[in-house]
Amino acid sequence: MAQRLLWVPPHTSSFKPNISSTLPHRLVVHPRSRSTRPLQFSNLLHKSLPCTVLRSSENFQLPSPSAMAKFPDLPPLPPPPPFYWGETPEEEFYKSQGVLNSKSYFETPNGKLFTQSWLPIDENQPIKAAVFMTHGYRNDTSWCFQKICIEYAKWGYAVFAADMLGHGLSDGVRAYIGDMNMVAATSLSYFLSVRRSETYCKLPAFLFGESLGGLVTMLMYLQSEPDTWTGVIFSAPLFVTPEKLTPSKLHITMYGLLFGLADTWAVMPDMKGPVNGIRDPEKLKIIAVNPNRYTGKNRVGTMREVARMTDFIQNNFHKVKVPFLTLHGTADGITCPSGSQMLYDKASSEDKTLKLYEGMYHSLTQGEPDEAANRVLADMRKWIDEKTVQYGLKSNDN
Repeated sequence: MAQRLLWVPPHTSSFKPNISSTLPHRLVVHPRSRSTRPLQFSNLLHKSLPCTVLRSSENFQLPSPSAMAKFPDLPPLPPPPPFYWGETPEEEFYKSQGVLNSKSYFETPNGKLFTQSWLPIDENQPIKAAVFMTHGYRNDTSWCFQKICIEYAKWGYAVFAADMLGHGLSDGVRAYIGDMNMVAATSLSYFLSVRRSETYCKLPAFLFGESLGGLVTMLMYLQSEPDTWTGVIFSAPLFVTPEKLTPSKLHITMYGLLFGLADTWAVMPDMKGPVNGIRDPEKLKIIAVNPNRYTGKNRVGTMREVARMTDFIQNNFHKVKVPFLTLHGTADGITCPSGSQMLYDKASSEDKTLKLYEGMYHSLTQGEPDEAANRVLADMRKWIDEKTVQYGLKSNDN
């Protein structure tokens, strides 16, 4: 059952972004107008501003407010649209996608979690399984991450997600994960409340984690009782950090000498996640203006936990027995594909699949050109449909 596949996009050396005009994020309009003309960020940037806008997403950055202040005669950049797809009201947009969205807060001893669900809007369509999704570092569930949630709901799955503590609309210091096991346990408490409910207890259930959310998802799996989950999906999981992004042991040690006082300090080097993780420059423009995204420097405690928990996970890959799918781009500059390979090699699972995508960056479903992103989505759908059928009857007998 083990599969290791390498996908090479057509014409890799000259692969050009091809953004479909039908994608919702192309309908970005100025929030202060009702125009339906797409918002062209490149036209709003003055050539004398201290920033660079090139075709390559590696060099894209929006000018900072301080930079804009140096040019008082220039019109200010427009604020971000109310939603990643533009100004279309939420209910109308979700209806156009064929899904029903709901939002709520889940109380835990560690603070409130902001949660969302996406279900097929057709009540006559049977739910195939439940999928519980965890976003990445600095991210949240209310911007582009929900694109993948919507896709799974369109395929017939009930999707549930929560902003991790310290992220999005959940409680906690922004982007601070001082105890990753606790953060994982907090999200898991919400997921299990749904998993064990009368509606979903007999359905197959899958965990899904992206980037740092992949690391947190792995912790959730290890914290769960056997047979809780039918399978796990990892998208560019953070199991190994690139050497240039690995926090300095000297810095962590020095800050540790302050008896925890520096744990929440935002003084660690920035990973420049969107710039290094998004290959399509048009999609980068949308992702970069997420109003809930944390944009400051990394916090000491978060980087300490990343170093500690990646080491812990690498030493516990052999405990993974559940069927899993891991997907990773070979040009990922945020998380190392070697971590996904290590999981594949060491996991005890008899049913495991690793897919490597040649030349693709970190954000496989949100930040790649359409042809590449659609290939990843097709692989995800094929895998989960197969596992739902293969293991569904066993789950119903639990």
